[in-house]
Amino acid sequence: MDAMPFGLIAALVGLLGGLVLGLAARLGDFCTLGALESAIYGRDQSRMRLWGIVLGVAILGTQTGVILGWIDLGSSMYQAISWNPVASVAGGLIFGYGMAMAGNCGFGALVRFGGGDLRSLVVVVVMGIFGFVALSGPLAPLRVALFPQPAATGPQGMIHDLQTLGIPAAATVAAVAILCLAWGLSHAPLRARPQMMAWGVAAGLAVVWCFAATSWLADASLNEIAVEGPSFTAPVGRTLIYLMTSTAGGITFSVGSVVGVLAGALAGSMIRGLFQWEACEDPRELGRQVGGAAMMGIGGVIAMGCSVGQGVTATAALAWSGPVTLAAIALGAWLGLRQLIGGFQTE
Repeated sequence: MDAMPFGLIAALVGLLGGLVLGLAARLGDFCTLGALESAIYGRDQSRMRLWGIVLGVAILGTQTGVILGWIDLGSSMYQAISWNPVASVAGGLIFGYGMAMAGNCGFGALVRFGGGDLRSLVVVVVMGIFGFVALSGPLAPLRVALFPQPAATGPQGMIHDLQTLGIPAAATVAAVAILCLAWGLSHAPLRARPQMMAWGVAAGLAVVWCFAATSWLADASLNEIAVEGPSFTAPVGRTLIYLMTSTAGGITFSVGSVVGVLAGALAGSMIRGLFQWEACEDPRELGRQVGGAAMMGIGGVIAMGCSVGQGVTATAALAWSGPVTLAAIALGAWLGLRQLIGGFQTE
């Protein structure tokens, strides 16, 4: 272990976390857009309520790790960078609308590509490219001017802000986690699917694992490795850059997590007998997906994360950006789905 580069160890951490998330998507139906579609148009809230289990477990596990000294959230971007509410809302809306146009979020596109959907490969590549266009490319100066992300000047997040109002940290953690779990478990159709719930627990624990392991690596490497959890906007772009330009020394947590999701999705598809090569036969559909992927890349960078990176990982850290961005993503996706299915006109 001592002879292994810290970057490679971080990639293995991400690989394991991503593997579990990919399996949870394929074997437990954990999906952002799919949950919204099922709840709104399929009249089935099971997939949406699964998010309550994922979030509840991720919050309890992450905050317990903080108490035990295993997780250092202060070094993560969710506390090191000052929260910009406008960026969370604007980026989330752009990402969510793009998600509806593309037919999946970045995480979902990776999962579908792991199941043989070549259309999702296009979505993944375009999203990764446009993420870096906004992160450090031609749109970066405009993004920084409109949505600045300065370093935090002090503690921030739900726990700190509510403590200033006299609410103990333990009470905040317990209240939010129990609320999420109760919302998920109160749905009888979900309780009737124990395998689905088990994979929800696994997905939440995958986030905890990533935070804990990268916290240990950050300490062991003197902060060479960043404390982070799963996210699939800029990390997809970093993975593409690594595959095109880097050697083993350039491998990171991001690369491992993206590859892990692909591997988990492939394994899950094989287990369920769902692997099948698919391609786009309608150029208009592909054009819509490409446009949606570009919007996800830009929106995800503005919001500093995707439906997983903000919706799950940041919420597990009890950063305000997590639920705010997730709500904006859901709203943007709803608007996009409404346009696709029935248009904006009302009778």
